[in-house]
Amino acid sequence: MRKLALSLALMGMTLIASAQDIQLPKPQFENKVTLMEALQNRHSSREYSEKQITDSELSTVLWAACGINRPESGKLTVPSAINAQDIQVYVIRQDGAYLYQPKENTLKKVCGKDLRSLVAGRQTFAATTPVSLVLVSNHTKFGNLQKAAERLGVIDAGYVSQNICLACAALGLNTVPRMTMNTEGLRKELGLDNNYDIIINSQVGYPKSSEK
Repeated sequence: MRKLALSLALMGMTLIASAQDIQLPKPQFENKVTLMEALQNRHSSREYSEKQITDSELSTVLWAACGINRPESGKLTVPSAINAQDIQVYVIRQDGAYLYQPKENTLKKVCGKDLRSLVAGRQTFAATTPVSLVLVSNHTKFGNLQKAAERLGVIDAGYVSQNICLACAALGLNTVPRMTMNTEGLRKELGLDNNYDIIINSQVGYPKSSEK
C-alpha cells in the first residue's frame, strides 16, 4: 500500500508539473507584410500597452527567433556557429518564467515568480511590459571551442535578437533589444550555472496607442 501511495503521489506531481507547461499554437506562417516592409517598420520602443499578447503571436515571434524551419534536419530559422543551437529563449511574464522548446513548440515552466523586475534592471518600463524574452547561450554546446564560446554565443544571440525585431515589425508589435538586466538575479531564479551566458533581452507587446 505504501508503494502504491508513493507511486500515485509521484504521478500526481508529474501531472501538476506538466499542466504548468504551455502548448503553443502553430505560428502564423501567412502574413501580408513583406520582408522589406518589416525592415521599414522595424523600430525600438519603450512604450507598451499592458494588454497581454496572444499565444498565437507569441508562438510566431518565438518560431521566428529560433524555431525549427527544417523538421527533417532539426535546423533553425537562424544561423548558429557549428550548428550548436546554443541559444535558449526564456519567456518572462507575470505568471512566471518559461523555457521555449522549439522541437515541441512548448513553454516549459521553470519558475513561478514574476521576474520582470530582474529583467528591467534600471529601466523600470520593462517591469510592466507583458512579455520579456531573455536570450541565453549554453556554452557547453560548443564542445572543444570553449575559448571562442563567449564570442560565438554573442554572435548567435544577435541573429535571434534581429529575428525577434523583424517578427514584431511584421505583427505590429513593439519591441526593444536591451542588455540592461540583473543577470545574477536571473541566473539564480532560472537555475543557470556559469556555463550559461545571459546575453540580451527584448520586451514584446502591443503599442501603447492600441489601448482602448
